[in-house]
Amino acid sequence: MASRNRGNVSRLQAQTALSRVLLDKVRNDNHPSFTQMNILEQTLPRSLHREYLSVLLEKVMGEQWPSTSMLRRIQRFSGQL
Repeated sequence: MASRNRGNVSRLQAQTALSRVLLDKVRNDNHPSFTQMNILEQTLPRSLHREYLSVLLEKVMGEQWPSTSMLRRIQRFSGQL
């Protein structure tokens, strides 16, 4: 069984790769796409939860008037940790 799966990518590996791409986009965009953040939250492996939360917190800390929807997203996501 192991030899058959040697060249295959696991579901976790694929989710982690997609999550890293989206996490970089969220980190680098001044106003990240809510659709991309929704997809990220649906695929984000637990190992990246803290990093994602840190990215979101950095976003609101850098704004004089952070969006209510972003604050609610942080509240909702942090409640899942």
